[in-house]
Amino acid sequence: MMVLGMLAWLAAAVSLWLGARRYEAAVARGYRWLAAGAALYCSGLVVQGILGVTQNPAPGLSFTDLPELLALAAVAIGIAVLTMAEREVTTTPQEGSAGSVLPGLADGYVMAVALLVIGWSTLFSAEFHRSGERPGTFLLALIHPLADLAVLGALLPMVTTAWRRVMLPYLSLVAVAVGDALAVGQRVLGGHLGVAGQLMPVVAAALLGAAPWRMTEGFGASWTRRTTSTAAATIIAVAAAAVATVVVIVNGLAGAPASGIALVVAGGAAVLVLAARVVMLVRENLAVLGIWRESSRSLRDLASRTSDVVLVCDLDGVVRYASPAVENYGYPPGTLTGRRLLDFVHPEDRPAVLASVRLALGGYAEGDEGIEGLEGSGRFPVRVRAADGTWRHVESTLLRYQAPGEPIQMLVTARDVSDQVALRQQVTHLTFHDGLTGLPNRAYVEERARDVLRDTEVADRTGVIFLDLDRFTAVNDSVGHGAGDLVLAQAARRLRAAVPVHDTVARWGSDEFAVLVEDAGSAREVAEIAERLAGAVATEPFRVAGQQIALTASVGVALADVDPPGLVLRNADVAMARAKDAGGDRVEVYAAHMRADVVRRLEIVSDLQQAIGSGELTLQFQPIVELATSRVTGAEALVRWWRGDQMVPPREFLDAAEESGLIVPLGEWVLREACTQAAAWRQLAGASPGDAGVSVNLSARQITAPSFTAHVSAILADTGLPPGALTVEVNERVLVEEDGLIVERLAELHRLGVRIAIDDFGTGYASLAYLRQLPLDIIKIDPSFVAGLGHDDTLTLLTKTVVQVGRDLGLRVIAEGIEQPRQLTALREMGCGYGQGFLVARPMSASGVEALIRTPDEGTDERPVSECETTRVSG
Repeated sequence: MMVLGMLAWLAAAVSLWLGARRYEAAVARGYRWLAAGAALYCSGLVVQGILGVTQNPAPGLSFTDLPELLALAAVAIGIAVLTMAEREVTTTPQEGSAGSVLPGLADGYVMAVALLVIGWSTLFSAEFHRSGERPGTFLLALIHPLADLAVLGALLPMVTTAWRRVMLPYLSLVAVAVGDALAVGQRVLGGHLGVAGQLMPVVAAALLGAAPWRMTEGFGASWTRRTTSTAAATIIAVAAAAVATVVVIVNGLAGAPASGIALVVAGGAAVLVLAARVVMLVRENLAVLGIWRESSRSLRDLASRTSDVVLVCDLDGVVRYASPAVENYGYPPGTLTGRRLLDFVHPEDRPAVLASVRLALGGYAEGDEGIEGLEGSGRFPVRVRAADGTWRHVESTLLRYQAPGEPIQMLVTARDVSDQVALRQQVTHLTFHDGLTGLPNRAYVEERARDVLRDTEVADRTGVIFLDLDRFTAVNDSVGHGAGDLVLAQAARRLRAAVPVHDTVARWGSDEFAVLVEDAGSAREVAEIAERLAGAVATEPFRVAGQQIALTASVGVALADVDPPGLVLRNADVAMARAKDAGGDRVEVYAAHMRADVVRRLEIVSDLQQAIGSGELTLQFQPIVELATSRVTGAEALVRWWRGDQMVPPREFLDAAEESGLIVPLGEWVLREACTQAAAWRQLAGASPGDAGVSVNLSARQITAPSFTAHVSAILADTGLPPGALTVEVNERVLVEEDGLIVERLAELHRLGVRIAIDDFGTGYASLAYLRQLPLDIIKIDPSFVAGLGHDDTLTLLTKTVVQVGRDLGLRVIAEGIEQPRQLTALREMGCGYGQGFLVARPMSASGVEALIRTPDEGTDERPVSECETTRVSG
């Protein structure tokens, strides 16, 4: 039988070695360890045969025991290696961790002790009494079965986690243990080993040799799949303890005195009840585990179906599970397992992630409160890297996750919110940027200015520049609003290029721009930037719609160190308004008196609005006479405003009306009153339709107002004044600089029969040839030309030329500002037909004009008014 055992172990070693080639890495190493163990068992039998100790082995330890002990260790190592390899494939990383080591060792100890009790009660006790050996000597004889039991107990918690691969090697050890137990009698008493003892090594070798060729899928494997490693080991240990208890009870009943039977039965029953209770607890635990496993399967199923990424990580941040949704980020399923979660997080967001981990695990750290986006629920925004290297915005939640009997883990979910973040960023951009020019808008400048001026050290070095494009309304009227938008876009690019990159250039609104200069070295630096901005607009014409459009800019500058810093925007706007009032194309630096002027202008606008409807306004008329006969042919209407007992200078309130838009209702009132009065003159004098007309000055804003022509026509119809008796006067500059819509509206009036006069001719640089393109009836020579008659040869020649050209074109020529007899004489000699001025007639009331019309040779009793009162203005 020894030879059969040798051959069996040798065959097992060869089978294991060859079978190891079927596997890789750890599994192959495990089977090679088992092959080494089989070879050592074989060598142990060979040594015993050579030394002739098979019949009467020595009771103590000898050299022949070493191969078998080494073989036992090799097999144990092989089983351990196979167990670890199997765990990596079939179990979670937490099984067999530190949390389950102590219970597993306890279960193994209980099983080993139970088997020892069973062996002692059934075999070893009788052998000990028959041998008559001392306990120490007999204990040495039990070295092999004791070692076998220790290894079986130690391997029990490991084996139950990988039963399908290591059950045959473990049963092989059981067979070895049984064989060693049966050999104790032979070892102590000598003699022949029984048939069962001789067959056990063969059975053990056969079981071990078959291990690499067949993995067990029977009762043990299916049962352990329904439990856990700890539960399976506990049940086996309890079963062994129960059997040992029964054996002890039976032996106790057989050999105990009558007085001790009750004690044996009670003690044994207590142990059996305890074992039953342990089994019940294990079953309850298994039920809980079943519920948890079902919940875990539901969680995995939900994770596989949702578009949100679901991750399970250990406390070191290593990913243990990743849902299929990671494919949406370009990662194939399974590639994230084993990698650190923080490797995918944007470096700037890692503090928030770590703080969320501490919060979810109940360890909120000092300083976490200051981390942006961190919420008490464990939800936080974070940027993660996709497989293509781009950063995705996700909204993550992190929760504590722990399965029964396993270490704490982290459950992480991530929802891609990149589209929502992009939409919010777009909305924010649109909120603080201008859609046409791409520049920041007014809201951005105001908020940025508040932030900058809040720092007192920086506020003293901050300046603001406001820029308004002069006469931009004419661009929209002449080439259209689309082309006007292109001009604004070009202007924005020029302004941005003229300002340092660290300063803010914004579109304030309409055709206005604002520049916030931060950390300026001096006030001069801010002023130089303002000059560059004005030059950027005026230096080169803008090209749109096939045209070249020349523009200038009114620029206002304010420094934060002049007034309270919060007023710097207002001050820059005031300075810009002053530059615009001064004619534009200039830079004005804010001064304190400008604010007072603005306040006064606002008061004037408010009072003027009330005055239009309350009768505080009056009209005076300056007669227009035929120079050859001194006959009054008409009068120019001049609006006057008496504010209480003090008259407001016309230029002051008319400029405010033009700027505020009140010029439209004011001009309509003047036109209606003048037409009413002219109709009354004509009716009293019985004049023909061509006599006793009235002239009314109009501004560009009045002419371009909606339904302007219809309003004029309605007023003529309401007052009964023939269109030919109305003359509208338009300043030459208006016609030259804004010739689009205005010329069209004037042409409409001309077609109605209204006469058109170009006022202050000679100041707007209109060419004489340009007069042929306009729907004109009258030229009014500017007073600056008339003032030079008689002592300035150049002005005299120019005036004579204008008179001659007007006569050649069939236009009536009226000289304005005749104040001296020499001027009147020169104009008559030139052939100028008509004139007006203080020498001819001062402005007067309607009744005075009426008297002149009825009795042109008698003069008038009207008291001359002051020069301030007679300033002619647009009415």
